[in-house]
Amino acid sequence: MRDLALAPPSTPPLTGGLADSLFERAAASPTLPMLAHRTGPASATWEEITAADFRDRVVALAKGLVASGISPGNRVAIMARTRHEWTLLGHALWTVGAEVVPVYPTSSREQVEWILRDAACVAVLVEDEQGVMTVGPVCAALPRLRHVWQLDAGALDQLAARGEYIPQATVDSMRRIVLPDSTAVVAYTSGTSGHAMGCALSHRGLAFMCDTLLAGWGHTAAPAGEQASVLAFLPFSHVYGLMIQVLCVRGGLLMGHEPDFGGDSLSSALRGFRPTYLYAVPSLLEKIYKNFLHAAQQSGRGAVFERAAGTARDFAAALERQRLGRGSGPGFDLRLQHALYERTVYRRLRAALGGRVLRATSGGSPLSRELCLFYEGIGVYVHDGYGLTETSGGTTMQPLGREKSGTVGQALPGTEIQVAADGEILVRGPSVFQGYVGDAAATRAVLRDGWLATGDLGRLDSEGYLTITGRKKDIIITSSGKSVAPAALEQRLRMHPLVHQAVVVGDNRPCVGALITLDPDFLTDWRAALSLPGDATAREAREENALREEIARAVAAANSSVSRSESIRVFRVLPQPFDVANGLLTPSMKLRRDAIVRHYALEIDAMYQSRSRPERAPAADESSGWDDADNVFR
Repeated sequence: MRDLALAPPSTPPLTGGLADSLFERAAASPTLPMLAHRTGPASATWEEITAADFRDRVVALAKGLVASGISPGNRVAIMARTRHEWTLLGHALWTVGAEVVPVYPTSSREQVEWILRDAACVAVLVEDEQGVMTVGPVCAALPRLRHVWQLDAGALDQLAARGEYIPQATVDSMRRIVLPDSTAVVAYTSGTSGHAMGCALSHRGLAFMCDTLLAGWGHTAAPAGEQASVLAFLPFSHVYGLMIQVLCVRGGLLMGHEPDFGGDSLSSALRGFRPTYLYAVPSLLEKIYKNFLHAAQQSGRGAVFERAAGTARDFAAALERQRLGRGSGPGFDLRLQHALYERTVYRRLRAALGGRVLRATSGGSPLSRELCLFYEGIGVYVHDGYGLTETSGGTTMQPLGREKSGTVGQALPGTEIQVAADGEILVRGPSVFQGYVGDAAATRAVLRDGWLATGDLGRLDSEGYLTITGRKKDIIITSSGKSVAPAALEQRLRMHPLVHQAVVVGDNRPCVGALITLDPDFLTDWRAALSLPGDATAREAREENALREEIARAVAAANSSVSRSESIRVFRVLPQPFDVANGLLTPSMKLRRDAIVRHYALEIDAMYQSRSRPERAPAADESSGWDDADNVFR
């Protein structure tokens, strides 16, 4: 077992709760803009809220909460998208010592009932009528639930009006008795299988991780002398989005709110708000890359973009070797090519992100080294972060000037990381959660002598950089006993423009297989570019053959990174994507593997049966009678 811990951070110890930083900021810099939101759903105009106004709105809401009977230790659920009202109410709850229970607004009635009952919530804020329709039918089964507030029906204004008679001193005294180790958030895990569990996160845990990041890396979020700005669009219902919110408020960053994660809305928000730092997830960064390629192909410059992308990766890889002391940096020819593409390609790509983004963080699942190098090569370094709900968010970061793409960096100062003999990552530090609400047995199962057993697999190199290799529960064991981690294969498959999603399967099967969904935009353009002759029937058959061959090439490219016994030998292209609505993705966009395997059980059986060849005896170095050309397309 090997461990690593960096020096403790030079941050002052927390003495109160998360709301204190807002009041301190408002006293020191009352006119500093801190929150921003669009004045309308598609508006190009952004309204900013200063630190003083932010504080005053929070105080008014805190008074309303007191008037509504909300007291320290009470739990209140917030079931809304990423809106500035979420931030206001969250800080008002922390001001009075209440605990925030984030709930995804797309959660089903059964999921909402489970969370509200399990957390013993006394109130819930929903966003709209749909939220009321979800919560309303379960209220009778929740005797502790006293309030259901609807955001779009003026709930916050009503709360503020209700609390007008509450003295300011009452709110101040309640805020001052909040202790660092009080629970600030009960965040429910995404629940890739079974019921979600509520992770109790303390004020200290959330603040420690954010303050450490700000102390060591905050100055990289904007040019010197400028206020850093972040566009928050990831759901606050997930610990990653919540971490962004806390970090921005504690660091005095301007935080824009974009509730619509959709492509067009997010694209216009990036161009309008123009953040200096980007927080994203791998699926979004992959989609942005594919959109760049798609736009280039539509304009007849696809080949130019691919050459520019290759130059960006080569340039970034040379820079990486230089900063790690393993090379002299980009050569003259490479610098010349990079300078050419900087004028013609890269600056246009950065403009699509708002034109001011200097660096970015990707979280939620691993980001490929190739994408990290691409973004660094175009001028936006992307740090692939690591953390989970039970660690209050991030636990690692790239050391400045020693960044290594393809890893998630080193343990944050003050945090310790071990990799057990079986490859499981263990974490210890102030940000580790307090336990699962109401489930002491589950808490004991993952907390051992202060170390959190994450369930993730990884490795630490000789310099202490951590690489994530998969999840223990996701490991596939074929019928021949071969263990395969699916994440790397899925990641490489998604790099192909036509591939939208990929799930590797193969438990108790003779070989590894894959379920694949296609990107509809690229599929449309790909079909249009074929220009196949013949009648409709003949064209359809030729198109299917061509598509099968194209996906087979994507599979072959993914297989090039693994051994033969780990490679994908069969695959099936599915007609519909995995999404939250059909229950195959979590709200944080993670694959529900068990649900996918159950849902597509017949397709998986057919995939293997249609290409089995029992009459062929396997060669000495093969585990079954499957060759690289085997595939199924339906």
